[in-house]
Amino acid sequence: MSKFGAQVTWTRGDERFTDNRYSRGHLWSFDGGATVAASSSPEVVPLPYSVPENVDPEEAFVAALSSCHMLFFLSLAAKAGFVVDSYADRAEGLMRSVDGVTQVTEVRLHPRVLYADACPDRETEIDLHHRAHTLCFLANSIKSMILINPLD
Repeated sequence: MSKFGAQVTWTRGDERFTDNRYSRGHLWSFDGGATVAASSSPEVVPLPYSVPENVDPEEAFVAALSSCHMLFFLSLAAKAGFVVDSYADRAEGLMRSVDGVTQVTEVRLHPRVLYADACPDRETEIDLHHRAHTLCFLANSIKSMILINPLD
């Protein structure tokens, strides 16, 4: 069993708070020393109470799924003998209300992979993505649909 964590810190400052007019800006700190400025999404909590340039939980959720998929894909590609020069993904999540409950119902990954020399054929690359998705423990931990549409 593995255990992971993050420190999430928010302080009120001199804002009143009970009127619900307070900044949602906060920090995520990780064990390796990285600190990320976070906030609610302006789509969820209107400006000026959200900080649009900060990462919001919905974006982080999508990025984490994309990152997990990519890391497994790279490992599988290396084991198959393909040299990957770059991997870029324009990942997106769709949030909607289902039975009165707001949830991220779908995450779409659009990876574009560039290879150094020999490229896998389309079927092999799709199989690598399928296997990466099957191995991704974050994808295995959620009920949202995750669609992987490799880009040429």
